[in-house]
Amino acid sequence: MLDALSSRWYRLTHRRENNLISKLSGNLSGLKSNQIQRLKKLSERRIRENVIITPEVSRTLTEISFEISRQVGVLIDRNGYVTHVIVGSDSSIDIPWLDRIRTSEARLRGLRLVHSHLKEESLNQEDLTDLALLRLDYITAITIDDKGLPRSYYSAHVNPEDEEGEPWTVLPKKNPGQLEEGILEEILDLESRMARYRRNLKGAQKENRAFLVGVYPEHNRVRPPSQSIEELKELCRTAGVHVVDSFIQRKNRLDPSTVLGKGKLEEIVLKAIQKQVELLVFDLELTPSQAKKISDYADLKVLDRTQLILDIFARNATSRDGKLQVELAQLKYLKGRLSELDDNMSRLTGGIGGRGPGETKLEIGKRRVEERISRLEQELKSLKKRREIARRRRKKNEIPVCGIVGYTNAGKSTLLNAMTNSTVLSENKLFATLDPTSRRIRFPEEREIIISDTVGFIHDLPPELSNAFKATLEELGDSDLLVHVVDISNPDFRQQMEAVETILEDLNLSDIPRILVYNKIDGLPEEARNELLREADADTIYVSAIEGFGLQTLLDRIEERIYAQAEAKLLESRLLEEENEEWKEETEKTYV
Repeated sequence: MLDALSSRWYRLTHRRENNLISKLSGNLSGLKSNQIQRLKKLSERRIRENVIITPEVSRTLTEISFEISRQVGVLIDRNGYVTHVIVGSDSSIDIPWLDRIRTSEARLRGLRLVHSHLKEESLNQEDLTDLALLRLDYITAITIDDKGLPRSYYSAHVNPEDEEGEPWTVLPKKNPGQLEEGILEEILDLESRMARYRRNLKGAQKENRAFLVGVYPEHNRVRPPSQSIEELKELCRTAGVHVVDSFIQRKNRLDPSTVLGKGKLEEIVLKAIQKQVELLVFDLELTPSQAKKISDYADLKVLDRTQLILDIFARNATSRDGKLQVELAQLKYLKGRLSELDDNMSRLTGGIGGRGPGETKLEIGKRRVEERISRLEQELKSLKKRREIARRRRKKNEIPVCGIVGYTNAGKSTLLNAMTNSTVLSENKLFATLDPTSRRIRFPEEREIIISDTVGFIHDLPPELSNAFKATLEELGDSDLLVHVVDISNPDFRQQMEAVETILEDLNLSDIPRILVYNKIDGLPEEARNELLREADADTIYVSAIEGFGLQTLLDRIEERIYAQAEAKLLESRLLEEENEEWKEETEKTYV
């Protein structure tokens, strides 16, 4: 019985000792055992809930700090319990990793930080940054006099409503004896103001609030940064993300860990927190390590351009082919970004025949992703064969094919609907139409063609998507004619034309005859529109798919080009046949 009691007592005291050690963190090297014991006792103290800190605990904290010549801080929850005791250097203090239990857009963390300053100085930039980034209830710095006693108190709290000023409010200095009660009511009032501010935001502006970040080289840029960031805004609008603000930086060499550098990232994160932002969207593809470091530092969700486009594709894919291609692209993107967040139970095999290190959850996850990628590739190959059979049938029936290509949101689907009286989905969004669509047009003299609409192109199309949709875009290779649709109302239409031409070259489709069609002419001012129409030549077609302007001219030009080519091919084949016949006759005469 005594043995059982002593064993239980040992377990309880050992657990209590471990808990005290876990509360104590920071720069403990060189401290004496009695100093560590005093720090541990500090972690056992409880402060009244309604005051920042009591005079007794404040004096204990400053005496230890004065003795070891290092900053000492305590994190206190709203019940008055000390959750962490932190020892820093003579000029700064590093707050340990805190869980995210209480953090949300309209809540504070539920912890306040009280720490010492060895010099007579107020809260510095690092203190205020920690306050905003960690969403602390309060932060207080206690300065120390030449006897190790508290001299003055400097406090600050977050600013819950002002989007334009500083994200914090620094309070006036207080001397010992001036600390008042009411801190808990003040914190709860801050939270209620934060919640009220968020409720007052307009419906669509409450969720998925994003801050855009673009980092571009100073030279050799294909297009200006402003155009890139505007396109990213359009992608966000299509994905249902509300853009609050954006940041552009010119930098030839990216920071390998945070892209921007720690200082700029800190500035962006402070603005994001101030404006109730929950997403950081980067206008480039982040490496897995960069995404993780930025997310850990900012405590915000981080997306890159590829993820945003993948999300849009996943929303808009409706056919089986499109869904499989999007899933394949997502898995290939995810494959290099799997990480093992929890080591608990990471080795799953054991027992006889299974002893040893086993296989981690990360390895299992990667293997399953690879298996799924392999199955998807097999299914897409079978679907590709079906498309090839359909194409062979069209060739056998000698039905010409006209493919519509162009930048995303150039009006390709609207043009297809206008020419064929169809009801294909068309919206003023990027990548609204993802799945390829084919319609048949019948001309006089029993002539008919098939018109195919394909997925839109975009600058810097992610390689995962480019490879996944290569099978779909291969159908363009069998087209007798390509209709390149350009949104002439877009100020950047020339750069968009160049991007489409580049992608067509990459797909080996640049040799196919093309008609250049300038769409959305109704979006131009009347003077500019009339001037373009006056100067139009035989090789330029201006249309408004939504108003039906210029469609008959376009159809006539398509019929003329396709059947002129068909007649030219027919004439060429006949000439070849005649030459072959003549060659045979001459050969026979020579032989005789």
